[in-house]
Amino acid sequence: MKTIQLTPSCKDYLWGGEKLRTEYGIQSELHPLSEAWMLSCHPDGPSYLPDGSTFQQYIDAHPGCLGTHCEKFSEFPVLAKLIDAKKDLSIQVHPSNEYALEHEHQYGKTEMWYVLEAEPGASLYYGFTHEISKEEFERRIQDNTLTDVLNAVPVHKGDCFFIPSGTLHAIRKGIVVAEIQQNSNVTYRIYDYGRLGADGKPRQLHIPQALDVTLREPPKAQDFHGHLAQCDYFTVDAVEGGFEDVCDETSFTSLLVLEGKGTLTETATGESLPIRKGQSLFLPAGTGAYAVTGTDLKCLRTRV
Repeated sequence: MKTIQLTPSCKDYLWGGEKLRTEYGIQSELHPLSEAWMLSCHPDGPSYLPDGSTFQQYIDAHPGCLGTHCEKFSEFPVLAKLIDAKKDLSIQVHPSNEYALEHEHQYGKTEMWYVLEAEPGASLYYGFTHEISKEEFERRIQDNTLTDVLNAVPVHKGDCFFIPSGTLHAIRKGIVVAEIQQNSNVTYRIYDYGRLGADGKPRQLHIPQALDVTLREPPKAQDFHGHLAQCDYFTVDAVEGGFEDVCDETSFTSLLVLEGKGTLTETATGESLPIRKGQSLFLPAGTGAYAVTGTDLKCLRTRV
């Protein structure tokens, strides 16, 4: 069978909870269990194949498995995560490719969030309520009034947010999201509520970098032509219940199972794989037609 079930790397950041373990079946000894990197070639948290090799090793050994649309990229373009925010995440921003390559020697980060769970009254920060100057931005960081001008958005299960590089944002407490992003781990932390890290010291902030890269304006409306999100690095759709699809030569297909259980069957061979909530499946480009059965299923499907 060509389809591969991936095992994630996990993170225990101080704001995380336990839902990825209890609700999504992610196996880890970390407490809290804040993030699971479900589809990743990033050295800070690779995904693994059943034989223990890394996803990057698989890609290196199988030229063409990413598809022709990925030939323009020097590395695997996507990173997919599950994130459980029991507490507020820091207010942060990610740089553009140009800035990140010059200053961090890796790519920048455009991302999207798909809300899986949201407690009553949950909200997140998503850009500004109105455009502000760089001088006002810096002053508000210094005098702790930044949140007065941030766009606080109530969130509910099924909401989707597209976050281009440069967009200030923060997931807040009581939210679980699936995140599809560029293959990057560059984050500039602007404000962190005065919290201390595991070393007992205040967590590092990146104010000069944030002043350089932040778009100090409200988020702009986007047209994704019927998709949940679409950009140079990923096209994402939500699919529910059973469906049939084709994974052609142009791109791999990633399926992140968000709800339910069922079966994935590759049409050419008839081989099948049981699937369930909390799994990450990678179909190499050229896998061909496949069918997913299971009436209670919901998946995020990502292609390039």
